[in-house]
Parts: sequence; C-alpha cells; structure tokens
Amino acid sequence: MNLTLVDLVFYGVALVTIASAGYAVFTRNIVRAVFALLATFFGMAVLYGMLSADFVAVIQVLVYVGGILVLLLFAVMLTGNIEDAPRSSRSGGLIIGLLTGVALLTLLIPLMLNAPWLQVESAIYSPTTAAIGEAILKEALLPFEVLSIVLLGIVIGAVVIARFKRSNAAASGQSEEAGQ
Repeated sequence: MNLTLVDLVFYGVALVTIASAGYAVFTRNIVRAVFALLATFFGMAVLYGMLSADFVAVIQVLVYVGGILVLLLFAVMLTGNIEDAPRSSRSGGLIIGLLTGVALLTLLIPLMLNAPWLQVESAIYSPTTAAIGEAILKEALLPFEVLSIVLLGIVIGAVVIARFKRSNAAASGQSEEAGQ
C-alpha cells in the first residue's frame, strides 16, 4: 500500500474533522461545541476541495461557516446565562448513541474489509463551477427562481412571527406592571 503525501494529508484532515465533530457532539460547553463545529465545517470544505469538488467546498465555507455558524455564535453569545440553563447540552442519549454507534461499526467494518476495492488511475478533474452555473441558469432556472421566492417567504414569515412574539411579550409585561 503506497501512501503519498496527498493521501496522508487527506487522512489527517479527515481525522481532525471527525475528532472535532465528536468533540462538538460530546462537550458540555456550548461555546466550545460551536467552535468545534467551525473546525468540522472547515475540515469538510478542505476534504471537498481535495476531492475536486470545488463548488461544494466554496459553498460549504460560504453557507455553513459564513452563515449558519456565525448565526449560531451570535445566538450563543447573545443568550444570557446559557451555561446555567437546566438542559444546556447535557448529552442526554449517550448510552443509546454509543450502542447505535457500536452496532453500526460492527456492521460496517466487515463490509469495508471484504469489499472489492478497485484501483483505477487518477483522473484529471476540471473545475465544476462553470458547469453547475450553466445548469442552474439554463435548465433549472424556473425551479431556482421558485426556490428563491419560497426562501424569501420563509424569511418574511420568520420576521412576522418574531415581531408578533415580541409585541405579545411587551403587552404581557405592561399588563403585569399595571396590575402591581
């Protein structure tokens, strides 16, 4: 088995990604879990890039690291006394999760060891971003635009619901002050 430097880097990044994902799941500190998730998302982007999925790697960084993770960080940082919450990341189903993981490993490891792994020559990959852009803007233009309208509706709905809850909370706070 000849391992090249690229193979070693790939396995190293995969190991770090799996370790950070495990830390994100099993840590009790929610701030550390979010930062471990950051390492997991970046590791996935590197793995996608090494597998010549350049578009997916960039989207991974833009959407997950740039959007969702920043949103999680703001949510965690702006929530007061989140560490004192009664069920703040307690790893509730640890036994069930471990049993499920062991069962999956006992099924998957023999499959992996007995699989006929085919060795093929490495292909030279070309960037996929242009082909995906062509497909979105030609064949899939209508579904793409419909999806953007649906997402806009979801954002507007979330804002309306948040304002409605805020006005109800303010109204109930004023009625409590008037009763005292």
